[in-house]
Amino acid sequence: MSGHSKWSQIKRTKGVLDQKKGLLFSKFSKKISIAVKEGGGGDPATNFKLKSVIDSAKAQGMPNDNVERAIKNALGAEARAVKEVIYEGYGPFGTAFLVECATDNTNRTHQSIKHIFSQYGGDIASQGSVAWQFSTKGQILVERDNNLDAIELVAIDAGADDVRESNEGLEVYTKAADLQKIKLALLRAGAKIVQAEIIKESSQGTDLTEEQKPKVDALFAELENDEDVIAVHTSANL
Repeated sequence: MSGHSKWSQIKRTKGVLDQKKGLLFSKFSKKISIAVKEGGGGDPATNFKLKSVIDSAKAQGMPNDNVERAIKNALGAEARAVKEVIYEGYGPFGTAFLVECATDNTNRTHQSIKHIFSQYGGDIASQGSVAWQFSTKGQILVERDNNLDAIELVAIDAGADDVRESNEGLEVYTKAADLQKIKLALLRAGAKIVQAEIIKESSQGTDLTEEQKPKVDALFAELENDEDVIAVHTSANL
C-alpha cells in the first residue's frame, strides 16, 4: 500500500493557510456539500463522512460559522448544481492519479484538469484506467510521542485494519465506517491525532528517485490548487 505522504501534505497546507485561506475554506465547503449528499444528510452524528470533513476543516482553522453555513447551503436548492466528478490520469514516470472534484461546470473542470496534467508531463486517462487500484479507507495520523506502542495496541484492539510506523508517528488504517469509532478510542488513550479522514490508497505503489520526486510533487500540488479539486490521490511514493 503506497501513495503520496499525508504528512508532507499537511505541512504544505498549514504553510499556505494564511495566503490561501479563502480557497482552502471554499474547498472544505464543497467537501461538506458532497458529504451531505452522499453520506445521508446534514447531521454529523449520523453522517460519518460529514463528521470526518468537518473535523478536518476545523483542524485547518475553518470557523464554526463557516461550517454551519456550508451545511445549510448543502441542504438548499443551490447545492444541487454541484456534483462530484472523479478524473483519472497518469503523471510522470508511470504514476497514477485519482482526482476528486466538486463542480457546477464539468466542461470547465475537465479542461482545467486536462491542462494541468499536460503541463506537468502527464495525461488525463479514460474512466477505469487507474481507479481499480485505489481503495477507500479511513486514515488516522498520530503524532510521535513516548506512548506509541500502547497507542498501536489500542488501535488494533479497536479494530484497525493496519498500523504503520513512520518518522512522524503512526498511520492507522481503518474501514471507512470505523474511522470515528477508532479515532475516539485513540483519543481516550491519549493519542495526539494530527488528522483523521477518508482517503483512497493505491495498491500499486510507484517508487521514484530523488530526482524524479519534485516533478511528480509539482503535479500533485498544482492539482490541489485548482479551485474545483477537493482531493488528490496518487500511487507515487513521495
